[in-house]
This record gives sequence, C-alpha cells and structure tokens, in this order.
Amino acid sequence: MLTEQLKSKIRAIHTRLKTTLPNYQARAGQNQLVAEIAKIISGTYHRRERIGLIEAGTGTGKSLAYMLAVIPYALAQKKKVVIATATVALQEQLVNKDLPFFQQHSKLNFEFSLVKGRQRYACIERLRQQQKHPELFATVQDAAFDWQQLLDKWQQRQWLGDRDTLSSPLAEDMWQRIVADPMHCHKGDRRHATCPFHLARAEIATADVLVVNHALLLADLASGNSILPPPEETLYVIDEAHHLPDIARDYFAAQAQLSHNSVWLEKAAKAIQQLITLLPATVMKELLRFDDSCNELNSLLKPIERCINEFKPRWFADKTEHRFVDAALPTLIQQQAEQLAQVSQKALNQLDKVQQHMQDCITEQQLPLKQSLNLLQELGYLRQKIEQQQALWQLYAMEQQKNVYQARWVELNNQNQYVIGHACPLGVANKLEQLLFSDAFAVILCSATLTALNSFQYIKYDLGLSQFEGVQTLQVSSPFDYPQQGQLIIPKMKTEPTEQAYTDELVLLLPKFLPDDQASLVLFASYWQMQQVAEALRSKGFSLLVQGEASRQALLQLHSDNCKHNNRSILFGTQSFSEGLDLPGKLLTNLVITKLPFAVPTSPLEEALAEAITRKGGNPFIQLTIPATAKKLVQACGRLLRQEQDKGRIVILDRRLVSKSYGSAMLNALPPFSRNIEY
Repeated sequence: MLTEQLKSKIRAIHTRLKTTLPNYQARAGQNQLVAEIAKIISGTYHRRERIGLIEAGTGTGKSLAYMLAVIPYALAQKKKVVIATATVALQEQLVNKDLPFFQQHSKLNFEFSLVKGRQRYACIERLRQQQKHPELFATVQDAAFDWQQLLDKWQQRQWLGDRDTLSSPLAEDMWQRIVADPMHCHKGDRRHATCPFHLARAEIATADVLVVNHALLLADLASGNSILPPPEETLYVIDEAHHLPDIARDYFAAQAQLSHNSVWLEKAAKAIQQLITLLPATVMKELLRFDDSCNELNSLLKPIERCINEFKPRWFADKTEHRFVDAALPTLIQQQAEQLAQVSQKALNQLDKVQQHMQDCITEQQLPLKQSLNLLQELGYLRQKIEQQQALWQLYAMEQQKNVYQARWVELNNQNQYVIGHACPLGVANKLEQLLFSDAFAVILCSATLTALNSFQYIKYDLGLSQFEGVQTLQVSSPFDYPQQGQLIIPKMKTEPTEQAYTDELVLLLPKFLPDDQASLVLFASYWQMQQVAEALRSKGFSLLVQGEASRQALLQLHSDNCKHNNRSILFGTQSFSEGLDLPGKLLTNLVITKLPFAVPTSPLEEALAEAITRKGGNPFIQLTIPATAKKLVQACGRLLRQEQDKGRIVILDRRLVSKSYGSAMLNALPPFSRNIEY
C-alpha cells in the first residue's frame, strides 16, 4: 500500500513540477491519473494483479502523470521501471525531454536509459576494419565513403555510435558492414569492450528507468529476460498500448522460403568445407555434425518444394497470395513440419558452437583476416535462413484441427521465383498473459485511444486480460473544451462511399470545405482515390501537398512554411497521416475525413480472423470491423486539437454515420464537438 510518507512525497514533487513547468495549467484529469495509477501499482485494488487500462485524452499530461505515480513508488520498493512505447517519436520525447525534466525537478535520485536492439548499434572494431582495409570491402558505390570521418566523430563523441544519431543516414548494405551483430561484436573479445552496444548494455545495470519499444520488450520477455529485469521485479508502463496486440502478432509470426532452398544450403556446404581447412581439429566433430544437419534439412525441404511446384498453378492463378482455409496445410507439408522444426533447431544449436569456436580463434588471431571476415558474413546469412525455417516449421507443426489459432498462407515473391510460407497467430492473449501479466509486479497500459465504441472489452480480449479480476479501467477525458473549440460537420451527400459516383461527388464538394485562409488536412481511405481527387482539384487550380510525392518530413516543412506566411495550405494523406501527426495551432484548423476508415479484410490475417469468428457463430463485421473503424476514426479526429488554445472544425464526407445503424455508436465515441449534421 502507499504510505502517507510516499503520498506526501508525490504531492511535493507534483507541486515543484507545477511551479517549474512553462505555461503550466492545473488539470483535474492529471491529478486523477496520478492518484489512480499510484493505487493500482501499490496493490490498493488487488494485492497480486496490479494491472491498469487507462485511456487519457489529448492534453491530459499522461507521461508526467505516470512518471509521478510510478517512479517514486518503484524507488521506494527497489523495483525497476520499464516504459515501452510504439513509436520512436515518443521514445525520443521521453529520453530527451520528459525524463530529464522530471529527474531535475523531482529531486529524486534515479538514472534512466534508452534501450535499443543490437541492430541499432555500430561495432567500432568493424568500423576500424572498414577504414584500415578498404580493399577487402569496397565496391564501386562506396569506394569514396569516408569511414575515418565516422570514426573521428565517435572518438570526439559527436556521434553516439548508433544508427539514430548519424548526422546523415547510411544505406542498409553499408550499415550492415558495421552493425554490432553477435558474431562480430563479441563482449568476450577485449577489442569490443568499448563498442557502443556493450557500453549501452552496461548502463542497464545501473539504470532505474528503462525506455524500450514494444518489439524489444516482447523479444526480451520471450527470451527469458536476457536484457531487461525480470517481470516480478518490474513496474511496466506500456504507452501507446493500443498498438501492442498488433506488434505482438507481428513478433510471434514467422515467414520462410519454401522453394529454392538448395541455393543457400549449397553455400552452407561450401562454407563448412572452408571452415574444415581453417579451424583446429578439435572443432571437426561439431563441423561434421552441422554439415549432417544441413544435409538432412536439404533432403527434407526437397519434397516440400516438389509439393509447392505441383500446387503453384492453382494457388497463384490470378493472385500472388494463397491462404489455407482453417489453417489446413497440404498433407505432405503438415506431415514434415515437426521433423523440419526439430532438424532446423538442431542445426541452430550446432551453428552456435561453431560460431563460438570461430570467435575464439579470431580473438586469438589464429585466422587470416579476409577469410575469417567473409566466413563470418556467410555464417550470419546462414543463421538468418535457418532461424526463419525453424520459426515457420515450429508454427506449422502446431495442431489446428479442433480450434484454429493461426493464419497460414503462401506468397509468390515479386520476381515470381520464390514461394514464401507465412504463419501468424490469430491472437496473442495467451502469450502476453504467460510472458507478462502473470508475473509482472505491476503493468499500466495507457493510450489516448484504448477503448473502441467507449468500451474496454475489445482491448481486454486482445491482450488476454478478460480473466484477470484485478484489472482496473479508467477513462480520463481531455481538458479541451470541445464544444467551444471544435465543430463537427456532416454535410448532406447524394452518394455513399461504396458507390462509383462517390469520387465525382467528392471532387464537386471538397472545394467548399477548403477555405482560403486556413490550414487543411484531408484524409483518404485509399491512395487511388486520393490521387484521383488530387488530379481533379489541381486541374481546378488548387495547390496541394500530397503524401507520396515527397517525404513526410518535406511535406510537413512545406506545410509549415505556407502557414507561417498565412498562405492556404492543403495536405492530402491516407491512414498513416491519421495517427502520430502533430499539427498544433494554426498548422491545422480544418480537418476533412473523406470516408470512414474501414479496413477491407483482404490480408490473409484479416480473412482468417473473420473466418474464426464466423466458425464460432459470430459476426466479424460487428465484432472486428466496426470497433476497429471506430478507433481509427477517433485517432483521425484527434489530429485537430493538440493544445488547449487550438480551434477548428472537422468535416466528415460519409453519410453512413447517419444512414447506418452503427453510425450513432461511432459518433458517440468521438469527443463532444458541437455538431452540424445536415440530415
């Protein structure tokens, strides 16, 4: 429970922060957030299940609220805090702005650190090799690249040794030459002791607050906490939590080549032969075992390829994807799956030992440099291929007959050569319950859009929290005066978005809602429609900034410049512009949503989810599509008011909000703008 002493401490810190925060305005919602989060994590509601689902509207100051509630309590209990976010933008805001401010003014003695995956860091020893031996690596494209300049920046601390702080971005193939992969950048080798990755990992031990992304959090939980502290010692704050189910689905999914595998397996055989001549006799037994496993893998994959070639004409007659209904695989593929999963796992275990032996030989400088670097690269490529096979066959081996738990499909790649197999879990509730919620000391999940149609039941189901008694839910509305600051207009239209004439009506109607003296954002549900409308409006003399015609950053800069000079500025964008886009003040006063953001269930995963609901007697449109669309609509409308002094209007050019039975529920889930519905 929260002691009186700790409550007083939190109140004192809050008072200090209020007096030092520029333009601070008292927010009842923020006070409520601090109090409720503190009660949840301290076990006031439930001694064991300390889990909170919190929806906090724009402007409530939730980052500061959860820091205030969680950090003092965690320090008092000698627990760690892990803050997980979905976007780089929020990570950077926390690490560069919010946490330093809180650390300075709270007077609390704590350290914080940003934790990134190994792939985000460079290996300085590999960078030195690039600089010392350009002849080993250089190609025509990068012969002129100045690796020494990068090395100087690292030594002068002008570059932190990670991909995100490079002054100019490196192409993917160039970055891969210096990335801190576990084979090259080995902690046991003293030359790598001061590499950025190992220095960053050393910080974790002393940090009290760790900032990560959702994917790294999941990877660490799945690997048994190799980086982050164990769940029972941790208070988790999962911000942007509405993304967690989808990110988890992606993380636990798998894909691998089902055809043309002999190409990389033959490369493996050549690399093994080279290793036999290079490595000491003590490693010979391991190398031969690894060679046997690769041969066994090859012999098991050959009949799979013959089976694939037989089905290819039927699967890909008129499309590039084929989904297996009810996750039922062709008989041969199903029969071979378990053995393929076992053999690929065995090959991975043996490859681990070979890589370790090779690393030891390199550390002791027993191998010629050029050959060992090339072989390390080959083994890295080989590991990636075998890992993909292992992950896919492990999912394909799972029983799906009584209940379907996965979406399974095959895809023909762009050049119509390889067939790629896919498997994706339909739900991640069990995984999240097992890895996170069952063991964590406390978990706070927050977002500006956590409910769908004003209900937490959908997110509870997706996250696996329906069975937890201790879960607390809280909705804290935004401090904005929505009726005074914003107006929602639904103009009368003749057509619905499903009709062919809708695009023509859009072209006729839109000019009325693009005022000369305002900053407008027009959101479309499809690229095709956006381009059609853009072309028609440009022919009428409109100047437009259209997504895809320049980088997002460049478009937003042009938009900002237009607004600065009080010129009309019109941004056209699709779904990706409806979330995470911050256009405060006069950068956005007129938001037009052309049609409700219904996702057409065309992806194999969406089709499989709908199929699973239908099998259980449900209605996928009501259970999946409407809640998802309502949530996207709330996110889109959230672009308009970003600060308490902002004003503007939202125009929705979709009559289904009035004509369909689900329309009123969607409207009622939106903030309480003043309404002008012309029906």
